[in-house]
Amino acid sequence: MQAICTRIEGMIISYHGTECFKISQGSLSLVLNPQSKMSADITLFTTGRNEIAEKSGFIIDGPGEYEIKDIFIKGFFSVGPNKKINTIYLISFEGMNLCFLGALSDAALPDETLEAIEDVDILFIPIGNSDMLGPASAYKLAVSLEPSVIIPMYYTKETLGQFIKEGDEERVESLDKFVVKKKDLEDKECEIVVLKEE
Repeated sequence: MQAICTRIEGMIISYHGTECFKISQGSLSLVLNPQSKMSADITLFTTGRNEIAEKSGFIIDGPGEYEIKDIFIKGFFSVGPNKKINTIYLISFEGMNLCFLGALSDAALPDETLEAIEDVDILFIPIGNSDMLGPASAYKLAVSLEPSVIIPMYYTKETLGQFIKEGDEERVESLDKFVVKKKDLEDKECEIVVLKEE
């Protein structure tokens, strides 16, 4: 009898609340803004590392250019809540370009950053509290960056509903995980993907 292979192929994205995501492909994984201990090859922080960072793998906590295990990362300054520094990350991972806006509070991005953000496959954008982008301005910025897929974060039921309406969509099904390959994105344009919090 032949064994059934249950290995998941493709990039796996899971949401862990606020602005924390885990992204894995095969044996490689990275975590963005962990709120609790999470194992990963690379850990990124947008507004400065916390004590959890010391228990993680390679750590990136600010602007610059990095290359770790065939993952290319560029970080750019932007404005976060209370005028604090927030780092926007562009991540090239397994042939896909991810843009993580972090705790962004100002939709007017610097020209240098806008020029660098191109050919985005997956965009992570905050649509949360009063310190960050509102649903309307978040959607307008997201569409202007022309990603294949938009993944909201920091959302509440209300802000998520408003964000989805901005995209003229009636309802978007929430997923436990987003499993995706580059070829899956070829015909997508600003498609909203909502992930449940783990």
